[in-house]
Amino acid sequence: MNHVTRLRLIGRVTYYVGWIALVCGGLFHLNIATKPFLAVGLPQRNLLEISVVCFLICIASEVRAQASPGNDLSATAKRAS
Repeated sequence: MNHVTRLRLIGRVTYYVGWIALVCGGLFHLNIATKPFLAVGLPQRNLLEISVVCFLICIASEVRAQASPGNDLSATAKRAS
């Protein structure tokens, strides 16, 4: 598994984890599933912070994969400019 593939895998996993955390935060906000999250110790603010951090990691991984020197897309972009 090369560097770019690993970065994209990390980006994809954190993207989906971010969406799951965001949906869980929405359920908590709508008082649909408040008790299970409080029993685990995850208040609404922590769920929001987890989703934001996951999305930031996802964006950083994708940007780094695009700017990687071994990436074909970056070589094509260099030739175009």
